[in-house]
Amino acid sequence: MENSNNNKKIKKAILVLEDGTQYEADHFGAPTSSSGEVVFNTAMTGYPESITDPSYKGQILTYTYPIIGNYGIPSSSSEEYLSEFYESDRIQVSGLIISYYSNRPYHWNMNQSLSNWLYENGIPGLYGVDTRFIAKKLRKSGGSMLGKILMKNEDLPFYDPNQDNLSEKVSIHEKIMYGNGKYKILLVDFGLKNNILRCLLRRDCSIIRVPWNYDFTKEEYDGLVLSNGPGNPNIYKKPIHYIRIALKKEQPIFGICLGNQLLGIAAGGDTYKLKYAHRSHNQPVFSLKTGKSFITSQNHGYVLDTRNLSIEWKIFFKNLNDETCEGIIHNDKPFFSVQFHPEASSGPQDTEFLFDVFIDSIKKSKYN
Repeated sequence: MENSNNNKKIKKAILVLEDGTQYEADHFGAPTSSSGEVVFNTAMTGYPESITDPSYKGQILTYTYPIIGNYGIPSSSSEEYLSEFYESDRIQVSGLIISYYSNRPYHWNMNQSLSNWLYENGIPGLYGVDTRFIAKKLRKSGGSMLGKILMKNEDLPFYDPNQDNLSEKVSIHEKIMYGNGKYKILLVDFGLKNNILRCLLRRDCSIIRVPWNYDFTKEEYDGLVLSNGPGNPNIYKKPIHYIRIALKKEQPIFGICLGNQLLGIAAGGDTYKLKYAHRSHNQPVFSLKTGKSFITSQNHGYVLDTRNLSIEWKIFFKNLNDETCEGIIHNDKPFFSVQFHPEASSGPQDTEFLFDVFIDSIKKSKYN
């Protein structure tokens, strides 16, 4: 059932982009204004996972798939601090823009509607606009634009999340332990998705999850994982320093998304903002090591510039759409990273085997 606040006649709201373009639309979710970076995602499913993905912190998410909300929102049941169906413990987006809102959702596992969920968490949503047209406009402007969702008689300044340390807002603040497995993993949380934890726990791991700015250089571990996260990678000077120290050791390192970018910077590379960001479930990547191609889930606006990468490294994966770097691997040591999401959630699980590659590298390092 819809919340009584949402059963009333839907009021109009406005999406305002930084170039002055305005779109009037119907409003659902929380009756509040919001500001952030407007980005788009072309995925057909997985909106609860995406909306709770910390990589979307500070962003107003636009879905190009026309019908959103049709299977509602599952419960937030959790075990060992891990929500079973969400990728973090809260909604991370600053707003949601969709074409058609399905106000009669149904699913066997549904706990509430999307509108109720947004309402309870103070997040505004808009529907009744041509989101594919908005996506085309965003593509012409580098894949994103600053924007704001405004209720009647309200206004807000534009907000650029790329100027902020967003990991500080989404990372944990104290060390957390998970599992009691054979392999001791140090996991640096820059805004990680819960499924990274699930993938490691299924592989007999004990996990030490630490905050984004934690000095892990004196910790003992079998393997180091650098998580995904939001924002501009060049802001994170302190963890880049710690990663450079870790690169002098022999313990395996696995970077994911933002973790890939930070590892690349620590290895001498740089990053730049993509003209066309990758936010979808159908990004094709090619492994230069095996010659195989995979369909991947992605969510990033920045990418590695490998031109100044140390000669000790080489490109691991590349994107088949735009030829950008999708991962790097060390020539000799057990260090590698990927720009896409091998943990998926949501999206294809074709590359989850990379967690097995990481564990295998730990076995070789630990027992040889």
